[in-house]
Amino acid sequence: MSFTQFTFHPQIAAGIESCGFTTPTAIQKEAIPHILGGRDIMGLAQTGTGKTAAFVLPLLQRLMKGPRKKTRALIVAPTRELAEQIHVNILKMAGKTGLKSVVVYGGVGKQPQIRGIQAGAEIIVACPGRLLDLHRSGAFSLKSVEMLVLDEADHMFDQGFLPDVRRILAQLPNKRQSLIFSATMPPQIRHLAEDVLTNPVNVQINHTLPAPTITHTLMQVSQTQKTAVLKNLLGDWTNSTTLVFTRTKHKAKSLAIVLQKAGHKASSLQGNMSQLQRQQAMTGFRNGTHTILVATDIAARGIDVEGISQVVNYDMPDTPETYTHRTGRTGRASLSGQAYTFASGEDAKMIALIERNLGMKMVRERSQETSKEKNSTLSAGEHRPKRKQNSKPATAYAKTSRKKRASSYDFGLRKSAR
Repeated sequence: MSFTQFTFHPQIAAGIESCGFTTPTAIQKEAIPHILGGRDIMGLAQTGTGKTAAFVLPLLQRLMKGPRKKTRALIVAPTRELAEQIHVNILKMAGKTGLKSVVVYGGVGKQPQIRGIQAGAEIIVACPGRLLDLHRSGAFSLKSVEMLVLDEADHMFDQGFLPDVRRILAQLPNKRQSLIFSATMPPQIRHLAEDVLTNPVNVQINHTLPAPTITHTLMQVSQTQKTAVLKNLLGDWTNSTTLVFTRTKHKAKSLAIVLQKAGHKASSLQGNMSQLQRQQAMTGFRNGTHTILVATDIAARGIDVEGISQVVNYDMPDTPETYTHRTGRTGRASLSGQAYTFASGEDAKMIALIERNLGMKMVRERSQETSKEKNSTLSAGEHRPKRKQNSKPATAYAKTSRKKRASSYDFGLRKSAR
């Protein structure tokens, strides 16, 4: 199947060609016909599978008919980086159409955003807070919006954005087409998304799983050894691009500085940075100025950087869904990728949840530092000799005492289930 079968407007087809798109991905193949038919959509698919084009292309097709110079489509995203990325993709795909997009988020001046909307942008790509701020000022109206897209909807609903989303919905016409896209949609918040949609079509493409092109490795690393282990790994990845995730803003900043002092081309991305600094960090990571980006979870959602070879969970993610989003920054567009997760005994419960979500065990590796501490001869990258056939392998579900499960974790290596 090719994009020609969707019979897009010639000017949109030209944009598709300029982007190098030839064959639609699974989510595009399933979702685009329904969107073109005017249906509301709940689109769930693995990260890195082309969700942005799945909603942008039919959105552009609709906007080719009807009035210009008024806001007719609204795309809401949870982070500045994702909003900017969607906007850039729209500019590429809509380059021949004459349709205009403006991106709206905090941390930068309001007036250029207001001028862009008032100049007649047909598409607004926005983060909820700044959009409401500008709307309350009376700078523009949303009453002519025909299409609403909520991207990474689980993150917006689950991380405190729901009140803002409901305020935005109150400003939109009741008669509209609504599209919700995400890589994960936990059951407890699914009903919130369904409140937004009318008789939706559900399109689900292995949405709970990371891409199958990713290998998953778990490393036993104590808190005090994490930085040393990371440096050793980075020493083996000199010609590749690595994204490192930390739990806190301070950790992301301080770890990037440590890596810089060690001679690595590292930068950080975290919420305490100005918007200009965040853009510079992302630009440097994309163009190769920085080969290592140390980031909080603001880089876990929807960010598309070509050719990320490794993702390292320096700190354990808080949920299995966050693990899916983090590791989905690699292995994109059918390319292979590696995900490394540093863990200690206290992480056993989360490891079990992540592996249950993956449907397989991660490959266990001991770091050189941990092996030295335990007087082990097992070095990084080596596997233990196979256990005897009748010997039961240790897992996160091992039947140990409650106290032992809470304080320790057996990292005995096993054959990968991949």
